[in-house]
Amino acid sequence: MLVGFIVLYLLVSIGIGLYAATRVHNTADYAVAGRSLPLAVVIATTFATWFGSETVLGISARFVNEGMGGVVEDPFGASLCLVFVGLFFAYRLYQKNLITLGDYYRLRFGRAMEAICSLIILFSYLGWVAAQITALGLVFTMLSQGAISMTLGMCIGTAVVLVYTLYGGMWSVALTDFIQMIVIGVGLIAIAWYAADLAGGTGKVVEYAASNGKFQFFPKDASSKDWMFFIASAITMMLGSIPQQDVFQRVMSSKDAKTAQIGPVIGGVLYLGFAFVPMFIVTAAVLIMPEATQAMLADDPQKILPTLVMERMPLGLQIAFFGALLSAIMSTASATLLAPSTTFVENVLRNLRPGMSDAATLKAMRVTVLVFTACVLVYAITMQGTSIYDMVSGAYQVPLVGAFIPLVFGLYWKRATTQGALLSVALGIGVWLLVMNGSVIVNGELQALAEMFPQQLAGVLAALAGMLAGSLLPQYIPNHTGHPPHYEGTHATKGGLQTAKA
Repeated sequence: MLVGFIVLYLLVSIGIGLYAATRVHNTADYAVAGRSLPLAVVIATTFATWFGSETVLGISARFVNEGMGGVVEDPFGASLCLVFVGLFFAYRLYQKNLITLGDYYRLRFGRAMEAICSLIILFSYLGWVAAQITALGLVFTMLSQGAISMTLGMCIGTAVVLVYTLYGGMWSVALTDFIQMIVIGVGLIAIAWYAADLAGGTGKVVEYAASNGKFQFFPKDASSKDWMFFIASAITMMLGSIPQQDVFQRVMSSKDAKTAQIGPVIGGVLYLGFAFVPMFIVTAAVLIMPEATQAMLADDPQKILPTLVMERMPLGLQIAFFGALLSAIMSTASATLLAPSTTFVENVLRNLRPGMSDAATLKAMRVTVLVFTACVLVYAITMQGTSIYDMVSGAYQVPLVGAFIPLVFGLYWKRATTQGALLSVALGIGVWLLVMNGSVIVNGELQALAEMFPQQLAGVLAALAGMLAGSLLPQYIPNHTGHPPHYEGTHATKGGLQTAKA
């Protein structure tokens, strides 16, 4: 019966996504939903995109192992990312009337920066999408009690998400996210309520977490090295998620600039609040089934929450949990399949094939979604055994060191130049790779540089130095600004983008 309800839910999700596809008539509809989404949908889609497998399975597992300080990247950094986007980036970017973040880099720094930053953004999505596919495999394996392997589960889950994302684009993502946010909220709150009763009450769960140091957030009696790594963890998603196409698409899909500003802020606050629910449930699981929990902590902590639901909760809550979990995974997976695909077509393919019609561009976006999905599925299968949390946090280091500084300085510093942006990318990624892979001899022993200084912090500081030096020193690289968008036949209307017929 549980499997039957889950199959029904998946079919309904596909149906909603395919219905939304009837609204897609051109590239702007597919990529940014025609810039027409109201505030409630923007809030839902920002929340649902962030609330993925790492929130339900990854964060909760990390919290029960390491406490609050272990989840500084996500949800704290991730939620602040959305708040910062709404406060400091949404209005300025929305006014530029663009389809992708790569369009901004071209407009501000020229086509070379467009191509480089677009490739950086594309590469960063591998880990994030792979984490969602891995979680889909885990869900189907547990639902079938092992009858479906992880690999087959990944393939089934990916196929479901692919169907509605392929046809409906941002319209399908937005409408399914709206429904999925409701399922996530209702399902997890009901499960937390029941888990608290099983554990002896909410007070007992909170008391256990406090007595075991789970609420320790900042490094305690820590050295400067500990603080450096803490700060590096915090900024990885807080800043590294800002130059990402999925966030940008939600801003640009809003019906007006005010909605683009308010939506991410409310979505970020909601995300932080709801991220505590899985942490609470897993902490309750330690009290409800201590022996089984200890065994899973040593093996795979990500299985604690679904095991609690499967073994200790009634059928109704099992349906609610797996519905919420699949909602969380699918909402994130659909967004992260669409974002890199639109970036590739708009900012890489259209530079290689200028003059593409709108119809040809729309077709290319759909084909790219299909190809990218196949590539990520292979990558996820190859990366089996890597934790979901680590996959996601590692994905954001690339845009942090490569694309964040040019975005901020391009928007807020008039003296930023193309030379400065290029040097920022080169130094940021170069130093990041050097620290990540390098080593030095300390007291006669070989020690990895990444153990002495956080690689992402070194990379972002180098990127900052590159931007300042490259922009203030004599200019040997011409400054390129003002390139028109690729959709030259597109003009702005009060309601959003209106694309001329191909």
